[in-house]
This record gives sequence, structure tokens and C-alpha cells, in this order.
Amino acid sequence: MIQRSFLFAFLALLVASLGVASPASAARIKDMGQFQGMRSNQLTGYGIVVGLAGTGDDSLDYSTLGMKGAVSRFGLTLPPGVNPALKNAAAVMITAELPAFAKPGQRLDVTVSAIGKAKSLRGGTLVLAPLYGADGQIYAMAQGNLVIGGLGVDAADGSKLTVNVPSSGRIANGATIERAVDTGFAYGDRLIFNLHQFDATNAKRVTDAINGALGPGAASMVDGASISIRAGGSGDDRMRLISLVENLDVVRAEPPARVIVNARTGTVVINGAVRVGTAAVTQGKLTVSIKESPAVVQPAPFSRGQTAVEPSSDIRASEEYRPAFLMKPTASLAELVDAINRMGVPPGDLVAILEALSQAGALTAELVII
Repeated sequence: MIQRSFLFAFLALLVASLGVASPASAARIKDMGQFQGMRSNQLTGYGIVVGLAGTGDDSLDYSTLGMKGAVSRFGLTLPPGVNPALKNAAAVMITAELPAFAKPGQRLDVTVSAIGKAKSLRGGTLVLAPLYGADGQIYAMAQGNLVIGGLGVDAADGSKLTVNVPSSGRIANGATIERAVDTGFAYGDRLIFNLHQFDATNAKRVTDAINGALGPGAASMVDGASISIRAGGSGDDRMRLISLVENLDVVRAEPPARVIVNARTGTVVINGAVRVGTAAVTQGKLTVSIKESPAVVQPAPFSRGQTAVEPSSDIRASEEYRPAFLMKPTASLAELVDAINRMGVPPGDLVAILEALSQAGALTAELVII
């Protein structure tokens, strides 16, 4: 009952917020997309974390080979067949994001995660390791002391206590950029702005806003997701143009009507563009209960009988009556939620009602089940 009340309160708050705001809302162009080439690039690498208090990998070949490679840089070669005990070291994967226009010498935050059976990386230090891009080139070098947000403790009797994830951590400013990525920003006479989502109406409105600020013909639509903008001059001129375009306000088009259903959690999200046609909906609840009450039967005295168990079952079925309600033509989200609240429909049954409305053709929305 508490969860149902919370759901209805959330839906009522959502409807109230939609009722205050108008369907069309202004947004900055920079919040609707980004310029082509101005994106981050993923970096990955492999490394060794040392200095662990006996919580590292003790039998992982990757960490053994990695440690042999690390010590070989300093002229130390382990004899063949010698497998060092590496409880104080762990093999890790390193990930980072290289932002657009990053230059050599700048710093990056890196995330370090254990590969093998290392219990905790707390107190560890990452040995110098290269970070590679998708093209196989080295773009940064990582090294430093890890900050771990988790904790793992083992007791002598085998009991364990784990808080968060102690096998993963971060190094703030733990990587130094060695190579810049060419974004192609300074080349060509056009800049391409890509919307986050395909929408021909939004593309037209963005194009009109840019032409209104820069003059007719300054921007043109490539398709429903990309706008080509005339550009030229030096990098300073281009950045001033980007700053001007990003801060222009555009009235967003109303999004497509969608009902999003999470089948695993029962979460339902309905946007304000959803409309419902004429439909009669009823929802019942059938409950079947079976009660077993076995009785022990004793034999008569001196009858040489045996004690027996006599089964006794009581089966009852009850169906809760809920009257049908009529959805008005082109009912809004507020009217739909009010009708659902009057019925007291739980989230699981709400999903079934929405699916039935969609099958009946009365739900003017795309039903998306995730």
C-alpha cells in the first residue's frame, strides 16, 4: 500500500509539473547537440598495481608476466622457471577519456580495475603504464597512488565483510597526455552540428535560429539530425562562431508520444504528448486461497488400529469487483493518470492496461518496453 501511494504521488507530481509548463520550451542549442569532432576519445591500458597488503593476485599469469616486464626496464631479469609470489601486486585494466582539444602535458583522471582475483587495491600504487587509443597509438602515460572507495576484510574463521567495490579505484590527474587528437576543427569551410536525437522539426528550428543570427544562407540542413554552418577564418573566428551558435535559444518541438515500460522493475514513464482515444477499461483481481487443515484420527481403544492423518482442504476463490471506466477521446496525461488513480491500479496491472490500450488502437503513443 505504501509503494502504491508513493507511485500515485509521483505520478500526480509529474502531472502537476507538466500542467505548469507549456508543451513548447526554449532550450539553448548547445543542450540539443554538439559540433562534429568535438568529442572525447576512450583510452585503455594494462598495468600493475604494487604495494598491496597481501590482497593482490597470487597465481595470475598476467600479473607475473607484467611484473617481469616491469622489472626488466631496470635491468633486472628473473631466472627461467622462477614464479615470484605476487600477493602484494595485481594486474589491472586502466581506462580514461581524452577530451576534445586536449594538449600534451595536461592531466587526466584514470580508473583502475583489477583483472584477476585481487581482493582489494587499497594502498596500491600504479606502475607507469601506457594508455592506448582505438588506433593503437599511445596517447597518455598513467602512474600514481590509488584512491579506493571500498573496503574488504577477511577474518580467521572465514567470515568476510565487503563495503562497496574495493577492487576498483581512481587516480586523480593520474595520467599525462603525450599526444593530441586531430579533430579536424581548423579544416574546411563548414562546421557540422549534430543533434542528440533525430528530429526534422528541431533541425529546421535550429537552422532558422542560426540564419536569423548570422544571416540568410549561413546554415542549412544536411538531414534531420545534422546542420551545416558556414565557417572560415582562423581558429579564433571559428570558436567565436561556435560560442554564438551554442547560446542561441530555440523552442523545442514537442517530442514523439512514448510510453516507456521497464518490464523488470515495473517502472512506467509517460510523456506529456501521449493521448488516449475512446476506450472502456475494466480491471479485476482474482484471488484463490487454499488452506490445508489435516486432522489426526486416533483408533478406538483395544481395536489394534493405527493413528492416521485425515486431510482436510478448504479452497476459496474471491474476485474483487471494479467497475469499468470510460476514457474520453484525446484524453490527456492528467486525465489518464486520474483514471488510473481512481481504480487503484498497481504498477504491474498498469503495464497490462497500457499494452491492451495499444493493441486496441486507443493509445496514440509508441509503447517501448525495456
